[in-house]
Amino acid sequence: MDDLLLDPAIRIWVIVPIVLITFLIGVIRHHVSILLTSAKKVDVEQLKQSHVLMRSRLLRDHGKYIPLESFVMRRNFFNDEETGVLKAEKPQAPPKNPMQDPTMMMDMLKGNLTNVLPMIVIGGWINWTFSGFITTKVPFPLTLRFKAMLQRGIELTSLDASWVSSVSWYFLNVFGLRSLYSLILGQDNAADSGRVMQEQMATGGGMMGPQADPKKAFDAEWEALQIAEHNWALKNVEDELMKRHLDNLKIYAELKDKDA
Repeated sequence: MDDLLLDPAIRIWVIVPIVLITFLIGVIRHHVSILLTSAKKVDVEQLKQSHVLMRSRLLRDHGKYIPLESFVMRRNFFNDEETGVLKAEKPQAPPKNPMQDPTMMMDMLKGNLTNVLPMIVIGGWINWTFSGFITTKVPFPLTLRFKAMLQRGIELTSLDASWVSSVSWYFLNVFGLRSLYSLILGQDNAADSGRVMQEQMATGGGMMGPQADPKKAFDAEWEALQIAEHNWALKNVEDELMKRHLDNLKIYAELKDKDA
């Protein structure tokens, strides 16, 4: 098929309305999600356990920058058989199953309600209202495999795959307005359907998968810290600094003699 010439009215009555509708629906979805989302309760005990493990890892990774006496004192604080934090405060209860938390399940249901349902309803309405319109053309050639994605609602085998139908233009806007949402609504906004769907999939995968046992994590950290060796990285640092200072003075003297 030869190159098409689009009516300029399509830009005013099809392209711009779809962009505005998609953007406004995203803003409304963002504010509705804020109203429906319940405040997440922080598990103080779980937060305390994660901080203990983090401090122990920091000691293993960066203990070489403190003297041996300080490193041993801090390691005893964590690994002492009677009063060590990794021994005395080791969790005994098994981890909670997130699937048994009704608040989390309700939040997932609300997220699906505010993201998936508006996309289906608005997509169906746009397919019914703007059916059969060709809106724009991508500035690079595409293969025929892209016709099903970019030309939904238009069944023309002879049409170039680079042309975009009105329904496909809507879905491109749904996932293409991320930067505009981040600029207006902030980085962590609920209007970005792609990001919200990724978070829900990640959360759902973590809920269905096995939960980490904090007791095993404490035991593994205790063993790792117990066998950690202290190799002081600041050994002979005074001599190294003095040597560098003398080298700099020598270079400065040579440059001064050359200038003279």
